[in-house]
Amino acid sequence: MELRLLKELVKKGEGQNLEFKLKSSHPEKIVREIVAFANSQGGKLMVGVGDDMRIKGLKDIAEDEFILSRAIDKLIQPPLHFRSERVPISPDREVLVLHIPKSDDKPHYVLDEKGERKAYVRVADKSIQASREMKEIMRRRRKNNDIRFRYGEKEQKLMQLLDTRPTVTVDLFAAFAGIPRKIASNTLVVMVLARVLDVHPQEMIDHFSVMPATR
Repeated sequence: MELRLLKELVKKGEGQNLEFKLKSSHPEKIVREIVAFANSQGGKLMVGVGDDMRIKGLKDIAEDEFILSRAIDKLIQPPLHFRSERVPISPDREVLVLHIPKSDDKPHYVLDEKGERKAYVRVADKSIQASREMKEIMRRRRKNNDIRFRYGEKEQKLMQLLDTRPTVTVDLFAAFAGIPRKIASNTLVVMVLARVLDVHPQEMIDHFSVMPATR
């Protein structure tokens, strides 16, 4: 990547496919961003760029690259593919750019300090923890099978509810249809996989809406 292109990307600011980190300190937090990119549409993580979009670069880029590569290998399951690139910005400073493609093996997880696995997805300029529904959607999409479902009573109630509001949550649908949350969750997941519904991950709770073509 040329310095000119790097500057153009930085000017756009952080977003769905771009994240800045000034240093490689706290690599256990940086891997969350990497996993979120892999679990979503892919992206670039630039180390040596501040949140204020100032390009400061790294003096000892080899050390930062080693720290992050080790964290990626140690903390991410299953392993994911990425490419690292060094972009010189001055005679003694470089920016480390990690290119993370959209993964075919998602969901990927991060091992936290307790040894628990957590998945993340990218939403705008934030990486948020994936819900049970998002993890299930990613897992089933990996099989790449055609999804079919029976349009029964609970599906009819769901569409009735969506006629009155733009989005629903799992809990709202379960309460409206009078069904257990687990069944409501699975119904929404299946209808997303069947491309009847769209899912909108959010910080606290996911929202589901009707795909435009199916209205």
